[in-house]
Amino acid sequence: AADAVAPHFSACVQCETMPIGIPTQLLINNEWRNSVSGKTFPAVNPTDESVIADVQEADKEDVDIAVAAAKAAFDKNAPWRKMSGRQRRDLMLKLADLIEQNAEELANMESLDNGKPKSIALAVDVAMTVRCYRYYAGWADGKIVGQTIPIEGNYFAYTRHEPVGVVGQIIPWNFPLLMQAWKLGPALAAGCTIVLKSSEKTPLTALMIGKLIVEAGFPPGVVNILSGYGPTAGQAIARHPHVDKVAFTGSCGVGRKIMQYAAESNLKRVSLELGGKSPLIIFDDADLDKAVETARVGLFFNCGQCCIASSRVFVHEAVYDAFVAKCIEAAKSTKMLHPTDPGCDQGPVVDKLQFDRVLGYIEKGKNEGAKLLTGGARHGDKGFWIEPTIFGEVEDHHTIAKEEIFGPVMSVIKFKSEEDIIRRANDSIYGLGGGVVTKDISRAIRVSSALQAGTVYVNCYNVFDVACPFGGFKQSGIGRDLGEYSLHEYTEVKTVIIAVDPAPKDA
Repeated sequence: AADAVAPHFSACVQCETMPIGIPTQLLINNEWRNSVSGKTFPAVNPTDESVIADVQEADKEDVDIAVAAAKAAFDKNAPWRKMSGRQRRDLMLKLADLIEQNAEELANMESLDNGKPKSIALAVDVAMTVRCYRYYAGWADGKIVGQTIPIEGNYFAYTRHEPVGVVGQIIPWNFPLLMQAWKLGPALAAGCTIVLKSSEKTPLTALMIGKLIVEAGFPPGVVNILSGYGPTAGQAIARHPHVDKVAFTGSCGVGRKIMQYAAESNLKRVSLELGGKSPLIIFDDADLDKAVETARVGLFFNCGQCCIASSRVFVHEAVYDAFVAKCIEAAKSTKMLHPTDPGCDQGPVVDKLQFDRVLGYIEKGKNEGAKLLTGGARHGDKGFWIEPTIFGEVEDHHTIAKEEIFGPVMSVIKFKSEEDIIRRANDSIYGLGGGVVTKDISRAIRVSSALQAGTVYVNCYNVFDVACPFGGFKQSGIGRDLGEYSLHEYTEVKTVIIAVDPAPKDA
């Protein structure tokens, strides 16, 4: 095993005028460690392709050490297990306060490592991260409760909700801070211990949160943070016999592998939040300006790198041409500036692999007969920038209308009737989200009820709140993040039945 070493931070990285010290090691048992192999990998700035820092790369041996630490921290006599719910609450609130105090630095790094505009990272990612930890801190305070159940005979029956144990969590790169909070929040509130693997594309803010977790006073082994790749570190987590549950956000293909690894090892519990190809349906009575803004937010937010992105925009044939004209105008007005510029609307995609993937889908769209209406090309000559892209004359069988692109590519598709569009919108392997834009409330209720999706928006899109559950139907996942529902993913229900002796006859 690698020996624990003093915390190591890369040389200060200049992000505009603010020097940032970045932890680059693995956080195991509240200690910063080099990986057993000593291997590292680069964290790359997608804005200009420069290397921000070299990060220690976790492998199976490091996962074993982290899981052992988490298992020890979950022992019934360990400090974490002896804490009351109020004590866990206080630690989570302290962590939220520290994140809030370091908001500027975290937003800078999220922008640097991921490419998203700093203004959005600060107003959305960091702010919602703080709210998430505070929300679940409230649940930790004695609100995760069972039931008393009347049963036949002289018995007293009740249920307890107990932490599931050691949890493996594998998070994606599109919202690194938020996805970490969505996973850690409910697990900590429930009393679990965690081994979390960040994406190799965006490892840095996860490690910065690790610094704050230690500073907040969480006991050793409660939260362990590894940087590494899916086929090595991720697979080792999913296969580990001492991991009791694994939570994953990412692609359907990897989700299938996670289920396979869980089954082949200890049949651990699994929750998955996977891909999407969400329909946004714009009816002929819609306010077109509102519809265009809804479509813009639904698809181009976070450069289209959002699992619930409304990448299939169905527009009633009566308003199709007018909508398309307004949508093109809105896309062309997008400001692609340096992500630290307050006026930036859209940054680059996350890396070269994603850049090539998105441009490949654009070529497929053109080759299969869809009409490129705007965008479709690289922006600039450095970094992974792609213009906001809109296709018209898209058919349901086109690849760009069927497969998840995860980039700034919108497909605008005509429809004729409500019955027709419900059938077509549901004709997908995915079921993460959907949207309806209409002034007719009865129609909104009918269509939102008919859509096979975990979240349906009416006259809005990409509205998130930590109290509302998030997850998908069909191949978009299993289980839910956020809200009270997420707590069920991290608890076991125990039934206790106690025989009650009859009262003595002379009593």
